[in-house]
Amino acid sequence: MILKIENIEKKFYDPVEFKVLNDISFTVNKGEFLTLVGKSGCGKSTLLYILSTMDTDYTGKLTIDGEVVTGYNQNQLAAIRNEKIGFVFQFHYLLSDFTCLKNVMIPALRLGRWSAAEIEHRAMEKLRLLGLADQALKPASKLSGGQQQRVAIARALINDPLIIMGDEPTGNLDSKNTQVVFDILKELSQEHQQTIIAVTHDNDFAKASDRTIEMMDGRVV
Repeated sequence: MILKIENIEKKFYDPVEFKVLNDISFTVNKGEFLTLVGKSGCGKSTLLYILSTMDTDYTGKLTIDGEVVTGYNQNQLAAIRNEKIGFVFQFHYLLSDFTCLKNVMIPALRLGRWSAAEIEHRAMEKLRLLGLADQALKPASKLSGGQQQRVAIARALINDPLIIMGDEPTGNLDSKNTQVVFDILKELSQEHQQTIIAVTHDNDFAKASDRTIEMMDGRVV
């Protein structure tokens, strides 16, 4: 077991009090490819941000790699994210003027665990894994949308996190690139025992994952 949530609840208060997550509990195992699905507004992205420790305004308990992180301060949570969680957004958020290689290196430079030379080597290995070694020295702005999202995945992998989390990671891609990104995530899960948790509206994407959790009105159904 790599992640566990117990009795997670969250409320919004603007414009009126509204419970967006209601008594959610489940576990995620190492190497599992889990998708979260449901209609817009059901709470799935809100839940993902709690799982990633980026949202701390909730009740219940979140355990990552055997460590209860609920109640940690922002510095402690930032350390957990840098070391154990890689995040892929719907939009890639690459620095357009930086090369692909530099973009991938950024989280590892922030973590400070390896030398700059080792980080560069690791970044090249991640780009090679995603079929982008030949694009390493190009500015991110010169790549296609599908290539940019693959660079974003390489960036999420650079610190060898326990869990990759994605918020609609294929939401801005056409069907061909969606399949490419899905195949990469599936390979990471099956061959590299990488745990994947992804929010998606794509039913085909969800059906092909290992397990799907469907949400409705803030509950798991």
